[in-house]
Amino acid sequence: MIEQADVEAIEQQLGRTPRGIAEVGHRCPCGHPDVVTTEPRLPNGTPFPTTYYLTCPKAASRIGTLEGSGLMKEMQARLGTDPELAAAYRAAHERYLAARAEIGAAAGHDVPEIEGISAGGMPDRVKCLHVLAGQSLAQGRGVNPLGDEVLDLLGEWWADGSCIGACDAEPAAAAAE
Repeated sequence: MIEQADVEAIEQQLGRTPRGIAEVGHRCPCGHPDVVTTEPRLPNGTPFPTTYYLTCPKAASRIGTLEGSGLMKEMQARLGTDPELAAAYRAAHERYLAARAEIGAAAGHDVPEIEGISAGGMPDRVKCLHVLAGQSLAQGRGVNPLGDEVLDLLGEWWADGSCIGACDAEPAAAAAE
């Protein structure tokens, strides 16, 4: 279940009403959602393969800069020459599919249109760094090696304040203790 305050924060981040949210997938250190976990079928019936949707505009902007730098092309080339990286990336794809199937089942969705399709180009291509970072944030480091690399390159995107309103870093940190 998602709290109304989280829906409102996500709406401010996206500039629109969010759709098909199953839960908050990850929270920024400032306390706001930065990734939402979405159902595989939106309320209007559209199949939606992006299970881990990055909502923080600050992180998204920095990732857009990384995409513009040629990083995806470099990562794609490494997939073709590094069998260990390719195997780990394929495993990330499988974890993504398994999580989406679980979320879909819990929501009562059967979505054959996207069966076997994850997101971000997985398992053979690097197509969207936002998705890869979203998976690493939501499922944790060690699941998607390329998503982890994106997070390393992002740095502390939240350090200069929240993407919406006042930063809740102190309450979030206190709650974690």
